[in-house]
Amino acid sequence: KLNSVKPCRAQLESSLVTGKPPSSDSFPVGETRFVDHGLSEADPEVRAIINKEKERQFKSLELIASENFTSRAVMEAVGSCLTNKYSEGLPGKRYYGGNEYIDELEILCQKRALAAFHLDENKWGVNVQPLSGSPANFEVYTAILNPHDRIMGLDLPHGGHLSHGFMTAKRRVSGTSIYFESMPYRLDESTGLVDYDMLEKTATLFRPKLIICGASAYPRDFDYPRMRKIADAVGAFLMMDMAHISGLVAASVVADPFEYCDIVTTTTHKSLRGPRGGMIFFKKDPVLGVDLESAINNAVFPGLQGGPHNHTIGGLAVCLQHAQSPEFKAYQNQVVSNCRALARRLVELGYALVSGGSDNHLVLVDLRPLGIDGARVEKILDMASITLNKNSVPGDKSALVPGGIRIGSPAMTTRGFTEKEFTAIADFIHEGVQITIEAKGLASGSKVQEFLKFVSSPDFPLRDKVSNLRSRVEALTTQFPIPGV
Repeated sequence: KLNSVKPCRAQLESSLVTGKPPSSDSFPVGETRFVDHGLSEADPEVRAIINKEKERQFKSLELIASENFTSRAVMEAVGSCLTNKYSEGLPGKRYYGGNEYIDELEILCQKRALAAFHLDENKWGVNVQPLSGSPANFEVYTAILNPHDRIMGLDLPHGGHLSHGFMTAKRRVSGTSIYFESMPYRLDESTGLVDYDMLEKTATLFRPKLIICGASAYPRDFDYPRMRKIADAVGAFLMMDMAHISGLVAASVVADPFEYCDIVTTTTHKSLRGPRGGMIFFKKDPVLGVDLESAINNAVFPGLQGGPHNHTIGGLAVCLQHAQSPEFKAYQNQVVSNCRALARRLVELGYALVSGGSDNHLVLVDLRPLGIDGARVEKILDMASITLNKNSVPGDKSALVPGGIRIGSPAMTTRGFTEKEFTAIADFIHEGVQITIEAKGLASGSKVQEFLKFVSSPDFPLRDKVSNLRSRVEALTTQFPIPGV
């Protein structure tokens, strides 16, 4: 069935100027000629790897919460001649010449970004040049903080993100924690919700200059009014990293961080369904005496980046136009509905979910009551064409052998899955967990590496069970197309 899906080569490997296949063109270079082959002719080895990845994506249940399938239109923009141009600086203030159309494109992207998130251009500005989410966050820190200023973000084992300042007793893991002094806030382990009371007490003592909302594995919404109150009480900036939920925010499916935050950052390739890039939104009026527009723009370039990726900005502009459509809003509502259907079925099957459910696009499953860990479950499910990720849950001691798995709904919702299919997904996962528990009992050693070696061996006694599960998974997934490929 994969072969019946319309390939992207005809669109992406043809010339945007002539419409002819690149392999038909040749260009004089000195005394030689440069023949502009398509990828299949120029590098069949890379073409073969891409084809294998395409097949994997088509057959797999893609449940990683930070992944999605972007559109053919975005892929065409990202694969266009925009990649050829160097454009250091902002529109109208470029270091290089020949940027009149790049300026037009970036201004269009900025306008669409503000419109997609329902923002008044007199009150909010946006920089669309960040290369991804973590660089965007560090550009904000560079703009408004001095080295060793204090920050507070959600702790990584409690669902936060590395770039929000994660560190351990032995190591400053994130670059953010190397250059700034980081104090995490955490969840109330009895409820699985952010402990705002403890955050307020800690902030009053620590007095951070920046408080960060946002997470990579938190299934609930943030209480922005409460966090605004805490930030104001200690004189801190309030920033939201909405990378995971930016599509949900644009569709007004979850609470609006712009109503309360000074700065909002995001990636563009998760629930927003765009290319792999980042954005920084900022209030235009000064905040705590800082002109955020000037500070952030200067931090992006020349502070931490050179020329922007114009092909990504082109793809982002396409994505942001779609984000304003009724179809996009319907999609985001389906993302949440599918996730809740998944959560309900997992609870029916006896699984413990962090916070008991979900308000957004992901669920976090605590596997520790079953005597199993996320690393082992991730491996068995991967063998069965179910792609998700191991994830820390509150109380975990190890990020490499965490007690949970994170499951997201955006990607398979893009492919057309509804509540019915997500209920079936929960049953598939449950079957994989049961195989994992059985395999752990058969493995000779207690270490994860020994388990991984055991299940990967040709003599793995449960191989037929895994193969049977995989065949049923792929029978489902291959009924649904993938946009763009």
